[in-house]
Amino acid sequence: MRKNKIIAALLGGAAILFSACENDIEKIKAFSSPENLPVIEAENFETTFTDSGIVRFYLKAPELKRFEADGQPFVEFPKGLLLVKYDANQQIISSITARYAKQFLKERKWEAKNNVVAVNAKGDTLKTELLIWDERAEKIYSDEFVRIIRPDQIISGVGFESSQTLENWKIREPRGEIYLTMHPGEGAAPDSLERANPERQPVDIGK
Repeated sequence: MRKNKIIAALLGGAAILFSACENDIEKIKAFSSPENLPVIEAENFETTFTDSGIVRFYLKAPELKRFEADGQPFVEFPKGLLLVKYDANQQIISSITARYAKQFLKERKWEAKNNVVAVNAKGDTLKTELLIWDERAEKIYSDEFVRIIRPDQIISGVGFESSQTLENWKIREPRGEIYLTMHPGEGAAPDSLERANPERQPVDIGK
């Protein structure tokens, strides 16, 4: 009887050990699965997006990773990016910088996080921690706290929506306004709009 109990205990222990090992193996498999690894990696990446031969966007990022997980391809920018939008005359009309970003290729959406700064051609500067750009709907929005710095005022609140050129914007829940006194010569467009003028051949990173 005692012997049977010992054997049962050993078998039970072996079953627990086997189960634990099996779980660990599954975790290792999941971690090393090709779906969890990038299919493309690049450093110091720069490119332009074109439409009918006209440059529409310029993108610069310290690091880029493209994934194909579960048939939902996306591009990750773990160290942030600079994205600049041009009009049909190749004039810069807006720019966005962030410390982290994702591009969801099928949904045609961009998600920028952490110290997001967006600037339009008028010099209006938006600062927030989360910003979504929906290419299909041609709009940019956020549900987070935002601050908009204009040449003559600072506006803050929660929730933001605008056209993809950062014009016709509105704050859903305004929290306050501060009016500024500008001196002559101030209020020019920020450097990020003036400096970003790449002279490169268009490169397509995939859609």
